[in-house]
Amino acid sequence: MMHLDTLNLWNPRAGIDFGAALLTAFVLGMIHGITPDEHTWPITFSYSIGSYSTRGGMRAGLLFSLAFTLQRAIASEIAYVGITAFDRLVNAPRFNFYVYLVVGTVMFVSGYYVLRRGSILHLFHRHPISYPAKVAEPRPAPAYMPLVHGFIAGWGSGAFALIVYTVLAPAMPSATWGFMPGLLFGVGTMVTQILFGALFGAWMARRHLPEEVRTYVARMVAGRTLTWSGLSFVLIALLGLLDPGIGVLQISTGIRVHNLAHLGIGFFLSVIILCIVAIYAFIRSLHEARMWQDRLTRPMNH
Repeated sequence: MMHLDTLNLWNPRAGIDFGAALLTAFVLGMIHGITPDEHTWPITFSYSIGSYSTRGGMRAGLLFSLAFTLQRAIASEIAYVGITAFDRLVNAPRFNFYVYLVVGTVMFVSGYYVLRRGSILHLFHRHPISYPAKVAEPRPAPAYMPLVHGFIAGWGSGAFALIVYTVLAPAMPSATWGFMPGLLFGVGTMVTQILFGALFGAWMARRHLPEEVRTYVARMVAGRTLTWSGLSFVLIALLGLLDPGIGVLQISTGIRVHNLAHLGIGFFLSVIILCIVAIYAFIRSLHEARMWQDRLTRPMNH
């Protein structure tokens, strides 16, 4: 019978029993979804904000996590079948930077798609904007993009992936069960990402803005966040491919929780860059929307 004291979320050992391995995978997935992570937060935030509703945010979190779960299940099965070779691959010094490069490129393309519909805004425009009588709204991001992002981002490596692939997957009794640790890890991540997606979407929905303004601001924030965060990912990826040593630069916090114990490139991308970009995007987009609204109402006040 499994006891709670068999769960070691910090450093689970090889030889862990079947039930404890599955429960550990699920709980670690929930922690992964809660803690700042470059493979989850920037993406979930961007698509959830763009949906500007609690339900839309939940949907974005669900779609992202579904594809992420599929990836982790596949990788877990691969790890069971060929643990040594797969472990060497995902822990190669440059592997994570290749993932950053692909993730960042997809983020940039998605953000560019959102931003470039109307003539109101140029991505790098820094001069006063000329507002037409009727603003051309930015497009919503394609509904399938969180799925694409989830599957790509899932290939990123880190402490959680290492535990799933090298400890939990090998603990399965046969190849038939090899996918289960990855699956349950993804489901755990899904639970918390749906919650965060709902919170992000609800926050946007509760801004005291007219419906049309809120739609514009939400989509512009999403587009700008995806675009600039994507460029940050690409830049870090290129630097990391040139010098993989930047991947090991980190600050130790002493907190025995993965993703919080050591703050490095992932924290920089998922929290610092995300916060700066999101705040800037929200302030600028709100300013644009209110200027446009004032322009429409000004003639009526004379």
